[in-house]
Amino acid sequence: MEEKELELQLLDMLKNRQLKKLRSVLDTLEPADIAEMMENLYDDDEIGEDDLPRMFRVLPKDLAADTFIEMNPDMQEVLIKAFTDKELHQVMDDMFVDDMVDVIEEMPANVVSRMLKAVDNETRRNINTILNYPEDSAGSIMTIEYIDLNSDMTVKDAFDKIRKEGEDKETINVCYVTENKKLVGLVSIRDLLLNPYEARIGDIMEEDVISVMTTDDREEVANALSKYDYTALPVVDKENRLVGIVTVDDAIDVLTEEATEDIEKMAAITPSEHPYLRSSVFEIWKQRIPWLMLLMISATFTGMIITKFEDALSVHVALTAFIPMLMDTGGNTGSQASVTIIRGISLGDIEFSDILAVIWKEFRVSILCGLSLAVVGFGKIMLVDRLLMGNTSISVIVAAVVSISLVFTIMIAKFVGCTLPLFAKKLGFDPAVMASPFITTIVDALSLLIYMNVAVLLLHINV
Repeated sequence: MEEKELELQLLDMLKNRQLKKLRSVLDTLEPADIAEMMENLYDDDEIGEDDLPRMFRVLPKDLAADTFIEMNPDMQEVLIKAFTDKELHQVMDDMFVDDMVDVIEEMPANVVSRMLKAVDNETRRNINTILNYPEDSAGSIMTIEYIDLNSDMTVKDAFDKIRKEGEDKETINVCYVTENKKLVGLVSIRDLLLNPYEARIGDIMEEDVISVMTTDDREEVANALSKYDYTALPVVDKENRLVGIVTVDDAIDVLTEEATEDIEKMAAITPSEHPYLRSSVFEIWKQRIPWLMLLMISATFTGMIITKFEDALSVHVALTAFIPMLMDTGGNTGSQASVTIIRGISLGDIEFSDILAVIWKEFRVSILCGLSLAVVGFGKIMLVDRLLMGNTSISVIVAAVVSISLVFTIMIAKFVGCTLPLFAKKLGFDPAVMASPFITTIVDALSLLIYMNVAVLLLHINV
């Protein structure tokens, strides 16, 4: 059954008060799918702020909490405001602490106050602990719900503890061994299953544990999970005390958010906190206008260069026709280099210490690209622009000026494109800022300078 058809069926059951039937259908679906369908119905105004809580209340208790986590902040806020204190307590009670924190960070102060009142004192302290970590740190995305064991325990003791506490933990696939709260090792469920009940945890645990600090950047933590193919990473403080774990589902969310943010920055857009369809026209305007203003003002340099060489252009009018081609080629070339380097930085493949190797590689690439485009460009100018279009003002020397300018433009564009992101990272800025629009503006001005100076030199123009 298609998703849209199922959405309409659910809507029909809700409107006709067929709540038992609605519950039985929803009970067969995944939380993420239920949240998406509710979101679609809500966005399409098929259900309103009164219908949404009614539909949510139909869900079984455990499914309700998982579905709530998958919803967008706007819908979560509507539901929290509609919940009774008892309902809010039930939903919060079935959520893991890190998921509570994610929801709380998106809510206004009055809603946060209600949420904190709905949990016990220990949970409130745990929430506040995580909230106190820097926003982009490992501590801000970790969960404190994990299984910890003692090295003196037996495998049987470990299984007893997992059976007793496992239901309320984020994951039981990996258990962490601590001594006086300090991380000393880990064991997996596989290790426990393959060893006899009387085996001692200290004898079967893995001691070389890869861990992260609470203050480590969350994107680096997510990349570490991907690199080592782990489902979770332990988070420790400065004294190597285990304070939490970061699970792979949180890492995926981080990588998705960071990728979205990088794409927006690379397109000269201020990152948004809301999806496109939920952003107002004014919000989108605020995202885009600062960079457009900056780029427009910075393009003034391009106009100043053209003005300076307007005498040369008036003598050889044919030169004007090739300015767009040179500027576009330079901008595209710089963008290719910058995107490659930004991606390498993001994945941890490229560091600032690699800058000389990067420059040397891009220099060789620029020579090959420049010569290839220069040859093709020269042929195109002489065969198409001059012969087929009958433009006799284009001489061999003009074609040579354009071709030579292409080579140098590509060389400088590659240099700018590969070095600016690395310098940005070194100075503590986001490398994604140094992407297409910014680099294109710089390269436009440089390509014009190269072009005009080559023209003055080869055509013997007095400036």
